[in-house]
Amino acid sequence: MLELDLSADIQALRLTFGDIREVVDVSRLRDEIARLSEEAGAPDLWDDTERAQKVTSALSHRQSELARIEGIARRLDDLEVLVDLANEMGDEDSAQEARAELATLTETINQLEVQTLLDGEYDERAAIVTIRSGAGGDDATDFAEMLMRMYLRWAERHKYPVKVMDTSYAEGAGIKSATFEIDAPYAFGTVSVEAGTHRLARISPFGSADKRQTSFAAVEVIPLMEEATEVDIPEGDIRVDVFRSSGPGGQSVNTTDSAVRITHLPTGIVVSMQNEKSQIQNRAAAMRVLQTRLLLLQKEEEAAKKKELAGNITASWGDQMRSYFLYGQQLVKDLRTGYESGNPANVFDGDLDGFISAGIRWRKRRDEDD
Repeated sequence: MLELDLSADIQALRLTFGDIREVVDVSRLRDEIARLSEEAGAPDLWDDTERAQKVTSALSHRQSELARIEGIARRLDDLEVLVDLANEMGDEDSAQEARAELATLTETINQLEVQTLLDGEYDERAAIVTIRSGAGGDDATDFAEMLMRMYLRWAERHKYPVKVMDTSYAEGAGIKSATFEIDAPYAFGTVSVEAGTHRLARISPFGSADKRQTSFAAVEVIPLMEEATEVDIPEGDIRVDVFRSSGPGGQSVNTTDSAVRITHLPTGIVVSMQNEKSQIQNRAAAMRVLQTRLLLLQKEEEAAKKKELAGNITASWGDQMRSYFLYGQQLVKDLRTGYESGNPANVFDGDLDGFISAGIRWRKRRDEDD
């Protein structure tokens, strides 16, 4: 007779899920949804397009978060029913379905638990990701494009909206740089653990000597600010260049000079935007990103000064944070957390949740130790 006993596992999941509900504060979440719904229903909402988009986006995010919590609660109840049914009927198919659902729920709840660790000042915001090729010639620009595809595939797996804001194609393979926005709850807090220098080691497909080639690409992640009003940028501190948006190989995709490049002269920070058709829209988007970067730079300098004054200067883990080995032993390894995968193809296809979860837990422990 079939005796399927998953009660201890389900009880453990319920305890973890209960802790998550307390941190998320479901009552507060419902209150926020009610408030935002009332704002979204105002007849004059769309008189201010920017505010309307902000309200509807926030409402959508909160509703998705609540739906996820309520969905997990229902699945836990359904799992117990399925276990009872399997035992009553002696049905091995139902038992296998229950075991599979337990495994899936465990992974889902673990991921949600990791999200509760995201309590930074900007963690709830959408993320702006910039990838730049480094040393390594064609291999580096190709690697940068591989990383871009990896993050876009990861976002696609989670059904997170993505908007590519700027892409600079290399003359040979790949890209020199790319900037894109991931619009999802806690996108910045989640993806920011991917920031740093990534290293690729492989037999180069661009050389004839079949030698191992090491190349590098940098990933930068900043939060999307609705209004970075804390930073005032004098007109004399910036240089604005306009140019035509282009695709791979320099092929023009826009017949007007709508793309915008803004250089902040005191810091050398450069921001380019070509996603919008209007030069005015591209300039506004570029200024917002520039203000965000300057605001974060200001906060980093303040934090570094405080540490110096406190006499608490500690060496960081360094920029190089992950290595991808595509020759001999196939391996992707995070140098901070020790987390690794023996399937680089899956990783480059967006299978990043394990790396991201390990990174968030590592960052939380590091911050608590500081």
